[in-house]
Amino acid sequence: MTNKLVDDCFAHDRKRLRHAEALAILKQRITPVANLENVGLADAAGRIMGSSIAAPFDVPAHTNAAVDGYSFAASDCNADSGGQLPLAGRAAAGQRMAQRPPPSTAARIFTGAVMPDGHDTVVMQEDVGLTAAADGRKLVTIPGGLKRGANVRNAGEDVKTGEVLLDAGAALRPQDLAAIASIGLNEIRCFARLRVAILSTGDELVRGDRDLTLGQVHDANAPMLKALVASAGAIPFDLGVLPDRLDVVKTRLVEAAAKHDVIITSGGASRGEEDHLVAALDAIGKRHLWQLAIKPGRPMSFGQAGNSVVLGLPGNPVAVFVCFLLYVWPLLRRLGGGAWPEPERYHLPALLAFPGRKVGRREFWRGILKETPRGLAVDKFARDGSGLISGLRAADGLIDIPEDVPEVRPGDKVAFIPFTAFGIARR
Repeated sequence: MTNKLVDDCFAHDRKRLRHAEALAILKQRITPVANLENVGLADAAGRIMGSSIAAPFDVPAHTNAAVDGYSFAASDCNADSGGQLPLAGRAAAGQRMAQRPPPSTAARIFTGAVMPDGHDTVVMQEDVGLTAAADGRKLVTIPGGLKRGANVRNAGEDVKTGEVLLDAGAALRPQDLAAIASIGLNEIRCFARLRVAILSTGDELVRGDRDLTLGQVHDANAPMLKALVASAGAIPFDLGVLPDRLDVVKTRLVEAAAKHDVIITSGGASRGEEDHLVAALDAIGKRHLWQLAIKPGRPMSFGQAGNSVVLGLPGNPVAVFVCFLLYVWPLLRRLGGGAWPEPERYHLPALLAFPGRKVGRREFWRGILKETPRGLAVDKFARDGSGLISGLRAADGLIDIPEDVPEVRPGDKVAFIPFTAFGIARR
């Protein structure tokens, strides 16, 4: 790794942190740790730029026709009434006319063809009439009302020479790849993808299609976390389930830290006698158990093992999902070379009533978008249990309720964070 983590980068002096305070610590102390590598353009979607890119030439490089039609000099026709011009020459894409057209003539031209010298306007082919002159030449009848420069793409109209297309830290979208290709690059410098280990914890967890005995549950968090890690642009590695044995947990964490940039665990983040993650991290590295004033997801552990970040998520799937989106997703983007992403928030009218809410903690409800006669509004999933995966499946995003809001009434504007802001498609 090119950079090391700041010592005690998760340290704080508060018993319970508010959501904004937790984010402030992460934004201030987390910096990129990924190496740089060359990446082919075909494999660069979603990658994070490692250096800025400037255009070495104008795009388009030549002034050209935007449509199939006929080029001419606007000064040769009356702007209001148009006129007739003899046809002289033909310009096709990729071929420049060998000679400059004679004055007061038109040229047949096709989309993308370089504009003939002296011509500055193009009329679409469906808007002209063609007739034969007495000398056998074709005459192009050009309608009035065309402005000088109509249907023409000027050199540098899209990008000027020296203009910065993308800055370091930008996440590459499909349209960005088109821009890079337009300046002739097939390979670019990107941050390497973070290697992220995923570990579930608890003897009660069962993988696969095994039958459950009393007290056992199937591990729902690992496949969800793998998909979430991939959506953040990192490479997930599922390392299985940690048993409730301190010696094994310590050994497995040390092994994971040696090969991965980040370790994400689910479950075992609290202080129970069988929650060995906290003790293991204390023994092999540094641990800061954050009690967050949020719901769901209050117990989270943040720590370091060597140069690996260790993130201990709660055990319930809803809390895992919410905490990942709020803290882990932007942290992975930043560690991986990107800017800290601020999630989109839309203020929408509420379709719900929530009187007598307990103040002092930030709540993130599962929100469902609904069309109403007055426009888009948001409703709350009826049940709040942090183990109810059905709520995540029904939701389109999170309703963000600040700490000091005592109630929500129908029609109140609430902040809505769509899942699409984290690369999660709508149903």
